[in-house]
Formats: sequence, C-alpha cells, structure tokens
Amino acid sequence: MGQRYGQFKVEERIEIARLSAAGVSIRQIAAALDRAPSSVSRELKRNSGSTVGYKPSYADQQAKARRWSGSRLERDDELRALVLGQLAIGWSPEQIAGRSGRIGTETIYRFIYAQIARHNDFSWRRYLARAKFKRGRRSGRGGSPALHMSHRVGLSERPAEVDQRSSAGHWEADLMAFARYGQNILMLHERMSRILVGSRLPSKQAEPVARALRAALEPLPQSLRQTVTFDNGTEFARHYTLNPTGIATYFCDPHAPWQKGGIENAIGRMRRFLPRKTDLASIDDKLFIELIAAYNNTPRKCLD
Repeated sequence: MGQRYGQFKVEERIEIARLSAAGVSIRQIAAALDRAPSSVSRELKRNSGSTVGYKPSYADQQAKARRWSGSRLERDDELRALVLGQLAIGWSPEQIAGRSGRIGTETIYRFIYAQIARHNDFSWRRYLARAKFKRGRRSGRGGSPALHMSHRVGLSERPAEVDQRSSAGHWEADLMAFARYGQNILMLHERMSRILVGSRLPSKQAEPVARALRAALEPLPQSLRQTVTFDNGTEFARHYTLNPTGIATYFCDPHAPWQKGGIENAIGRMRRFLPRKTDLASIDDKLFIELIAAYNNTPRKCLD
C-alpha cells in the first residue's frame, strides 16, 4: 500500500479531525489515510487554530490561503495604486480594464472580493459602484400594480429601433430613494448617449413626479424626447400627461426592472456618491450638479 503525497482533501481533513478528537495517534491516523505520519503531523500543526483546534473547514481555508500566490494586483504595487485610485473616483472595473489594457475586469473584481473574504473587512466593497459585499443577484417577487395602471402600454409595443440605441430621444426613468422620509431624486437616462439627468422631488406621489418629468423633457427638441420607459411603480401613474407633448410612454413587464437596465445601472453607480443614508438637505445644488457631471464624464466603452 503506497503512500500519497498530494494535498489533503476536505474528506481527509474531516477524517483527521474525527480520529484526532477520538484520541487516535498520528501514526494510526496516517495508516488509516494511507499517508505519511509526517504529513499528518504537519497538517495538524499548520492548520489548527489556537482556540478552535483542528477543524476541517478552517484547515482547508488555511491551506488554500498559503497556496495562493496572490493576484496581479497583490504583486504589482504600482498597478494596484492605479486601479484603487480610479475605483475611488467612481470608475468601474470594466472602465479601468478597457482604458488601461493592462488588467482584466474579472481580476479587479476578484481582488476586491478576495480582500473582503480574507480580512473580513467590508469597507473594501466601497471601491465598487454598487458596494455589494457579495456577488450575485437578489431574488424575490411581490405584487405588481401593473394591472391597475391607467393607459399603460407594455414594452412589447415599443418601437424596435429603441432597442438598437441607434437614435437619440429615448429615455428610461426611475426614482433614486433615500433613507430619510420624502427624499427622492427623479433620474432620467438617455439610451443612446447614456446622459443622466437628475431632479429633486418634493415627494414621490404621482403628480409631482409627472411635473418633474415634464419640466425635464419639454424644453428639449421633439427629436430628443420621443419615448420614456418606466417600471411599474405607482409614482409613474400619471405618465400619460406626457403623451400630449409628443412623448410616448412604455412600461417594463412586472418584476422585470432589468428591461430598463441603463437607468438601473446609472442609479447603482450614483450610489457611490449618494448612498441611501445620505441626507439630501446637506447636498446643495452646486454639489448635486457636480456629481451628475462626474457620472456623465466618466469614460464609456460602449461610446468609444
């Protein structure tokens, strides 16, 4: 029966933990696993915690951490400083990767999430536009007011040319809400140019929202205000007041806000500068305009 010299697997670490807790000697454990006694001894010594002792999951994590040589950002101080500096001013990993040509998007994401996992330091998530501490999508569905929306026209009836982003004048709208009661911003995102327009709201009731929409869009030439796409929030219930001005209005399918992904992404990125806990009363008009301008002037791969 020959001995093996590869890395310990999780199953083997479980067996080591069980036998060790039962008082079995190192030589007996090694024989049961067909391993060298020195390997088992080294495993117990290296991967045991000072307080928890030898636990399979902890031992596996410790072994992987030692084997990891670090990402490129771990090894290259100059590149890491460049990337973190650009993340700090609001650039996304994709923008950085596209402009620098020296590093991939996924490498940046993995580096940030590795720091969170290894150091349990959730402040690293602030380097990302949406500041999510865990990758993936949230799920969950509730009721939708779509069936009760007056004059509602579904996205399936929107002209196909809007999907192609080949002509200007097609907008997406949504509210950017904040923790303090009554504080909301109406955000409008133009699909072709990716221009973002923001307007503070006195409330999120349908009539003030409709007034803000008209105030933002009516001054534009007709060619630049052709359609607006909404989700099914009741704050857009008076959308039809835009129709007499020549603006057609359309709604996403219930529970499908991703169908207006441009505005969803824009609001997510603006959360870097205006997190939900922000008190809008502390943001004067000059700063508000500067924040919108900072978003509008970040480089876009899609516009190159």
